[in-house]
Amino acid sequence: MGYNQKMFGLGSKRSIIREIFEYSKTRATEIGAENVYDFSLGNPSVPAPAEVNDTIRELLATENSVLLHGYTSAQGDANVRKVIADRINEKFGVGISPNLIYMTCGAAASLSICLKAVMEEGAGDECIVFAPFFTEYRVFIENAGGKIIVSNPKEKTFQIDVADFESRITPATKAVIVNSPNNPSGVVYSEETIKALCEVLRRKSAEYGRVIYLIADEPYRELVYADVEVPYLMNYYDNTLVCYSYSKSLSLPGERIGYIAVSPKMEECTNIYLTVCGAGRSLGYVCAPSLFQQVIARCIDAKVNVEAYKENRDLLYDNLTSYGYECVKPDGAFYLFVKALEEDAYKFFERAKAHEILVVPCDDFGVKGYVRIAYCTDKAKVVGALPAFEALAKEYLG
Repeated sequence: MGYNQKMFGLGSKRSIIREIFEYSKTRATEIGAENVYDFSLGNPSVPAPAEVNDTIRELLATENSVLLHGYTSAQGDANVRKVIADRINEKFGVGISPNLIYMTCGAAASLSICLKAVMEEGAGDECIVFAPFFTEYRVFIENAGGKIIVSNPKEKTFQIDVADFESRITPATKAVIVNSPNNPSGVVYSEETIKALCEVLRRKSAEYGRVIYLIADEPYRELVYADVEVPYLMNYYDNTLVCYSYSKSLSLPGERIGYIAVSPKMEECTNIYLTVCGAGRSLGYVCAPSLFQQVIARCIDAKVNVEAYKENRDLLYDNLTSYGYECVKPDGAFYLFVKALEEDAYKFFERAKAHEILVVPCDDFGVKGYVRIAYCTDKAKVVGALPAFEALAKEYLG
């Protein structure tokens, strides 16, 4: 066969999330979308802030069309990068310059570029991730020539188990990915946890005489409830790269716009940034969408209505726990991590599907026996699903 078998495997078998999402579309044509309780895909249901659409219309009406839709610099428009750097400095005080910002086609591109930049093909490099983790991390890490190493979380809280994490570090460890608020659990890692993790990284980097890079995957940073604070990792560990996306914070997942920020305190930060630029070039990720670079620069302070997600979270958490489900109460993102009512999450998924409830088994997320509910849907869908969740619980619990 004259084609790449590994890529064929990725293309011929979608992720479990996408498989369920495609099934939901088919099922909706059969029985009506209102009768399918699809909680599979993290596709925001809250609309983009009004100023986003207003800005798009204004740009199209007033800007030079050739310039607006033309190429920017490979790393992104200089003014856009300055606006982003200024806002990072205002919020977190890290002293970053626009020349350490690289505009990307969303968080997936950011992660792929960062991993390609720091991991070397054939070197046996390893990247540690914390279960539960976003399933595509495995694809991104392996595509960069690395090996994924999974650190198990603390039971019940799903905070990072720092002792388990330290036991996974070897001289081959090149990078660590931290995703907080977490997909799929909605957990926000505490400052205490982050400080302990970073202390381990500093100690192990010194012991092995090589930098271990910390990659912060932050598409859900703005989606937090109450007064929960999400530690900004550049302020805790110098050798940090931040991968950010506006997919969730501005409800723009299909526009694929985000950035990489390289810490100004990183060892050889200029060279690392140039390596990021080179990795972006090698992967074909140059010149992120021009129109949406300009939109972001003008809507840098816009926010989505997080209260709508909180309302859905509270409805699901309060009712499901009353039915007998065991859930991790999320402090951020828009996912509920629920313990399946039997050991096999896939069997539980099939029984839920018989009630037209579509949830995601989390074995591929690194934790067995749990399912993910993406509650970024309209409230009516959540309310409509509650009797089905109750009936499913009664099948197991009586």
